[in-house]
Amino acid sequence: MNSLRTLLMALAGSSMLALSAQAVELNIVHGAIGKDNEVLRKELDRFEEKTGHTVNIVSMPESTTDQFGQYKLWLAAQSSDIDVYRIDVIGAPQIAEHFVDLTEHTKDIIGDFVPAAVESQTVDGKLVALPMFLGAPALYYRKDLLEKYGEPVPTTWQDMTETAKRIMEAERAEGNEAMWGFVFQGAPYEGLTCNAQEWIASFGGGRIVETDGSIGINNEKAAEALDLAASWVGTIAPEGVLNYQEEDSRGVFQSGNAVFMRNWNYAYALAAGEDSPVKGKFAVTTLPVGAEGERSAATLGGWHLGVAKYSKHQEEAIELVRFLNNYENQKERAIETSRPPTLTAVYDDPDVAEKQEFIPLWKPVVDNALPRPSAATKRKYNEVSSEFWTAVHDTLSGDGTAEENLRKLEAKLKRLRGSAW
Repeated sequence: MNSLRTLLMALAGSSMLALSAQAVELNIVHGAIGKDNEVLRKELDRFEEKTGHTVNIVSMPESTTDQFGQYKLWLAAQSSDIDVYRIDVIGAPQIAEHFVDLTEHTKDIIGDFVPAAVESQTVDGKLVALPMFLGAPALYYRKDLLEKYGEPVPTTWQDMTETAKRIMEAERAEGNEAMWGFVFQGAPYEGLTCNAQEWIASFGGGRIVETDGSIGINNEKAAEALDLAASWVGTIAPEGVLNYQEEDSRGVFQSGNAVFMRNWNYAYALAAGEDSPVKGKFAVTTLPVGAEGERSAATLGGWHLGVAKYSKHQEEAIELVRFLNNYENQKERAIETSRPPTLTAVYDDPDVAEKQEFIPLWKPVVDNALPRPSAATKRKYNEVSSEFWTAVHDTLSGDGTAEENLRKLEAKLKRLRGSAW
């Protein structure tokens, strides 16, 4: 009997050791704005309960430029500290060699994802990251103020400029000295690249770098777009917009002190929140065009999950990536953060449509969003983007005209390109 008890205790002990050996500690780096980390933590708690693993969130600064700089430092050092990275959509072509190829690990589910999202994360046939959520910006507007002054929703940037000015001046005349016409992301960082490529493309001025790698950004239509944007600063937009990122813009709009705002999807859920001063007072529409006959341009955004080659727990990290991108979690993110999902079926979920009408309406915008030239410029994208946002910021700041700054930009991009990207 004693020998049997000893055997049973030994077996129980070995089972506990086996379970203990299976439980690991993972770190996910997750730059976030809005409610991103709050929702992520809930999802990680469910993962921990299901698997026994522990997952820590390594938070990052709001600036996507700063985030990516830190990512490159960790990866260049082949650090095992971070298991899962939340990567901006433009990151894949630049750091693909540092991530596990997820092709085989996701072949049973990848057909459920939005094809454009999968394509954006596929480099030389390798799936660098599993798409987490998509993004495309909208023009947010105060529908109550447009109705008050009998103004239609603007369809061109010039219309928006004039409408913003009229309503701003009228509201200030009624005593709201804090009212502005338009807020956007004007600080010198990746967000300004997104804004400015939208202005230029919607005027018919082409891309920063074309898909074939050619450079044609120095043109009259591009200059016209930037000149108009420069006219906003200090008139319908505060001087401080030159330092605004996403949350700065949202803060002004959500406080009730802007007629129009350009921002990403995440801002919708926050502006519509129970404690928001503009709840029920705003709506969204596609970004304006530069001129009649041109097409609206919205930058493709989004963040995706990649597993570092240097992780000591790759199998568990892959399990985490799959879990965070399952239907339940994508639905939750769509409802609570207004992040457009990467699983096609979630767009048709009736709960999502009821609680976030923004999501199903924005599917065509996401499908036709304008990518940044990371695929064309590969590892040089960050330098290209930096040169572009610098030229734009100089123009907005009055440091040279759009024509002068685009001419300088063209020369710098051609030097960066050399004989090939």
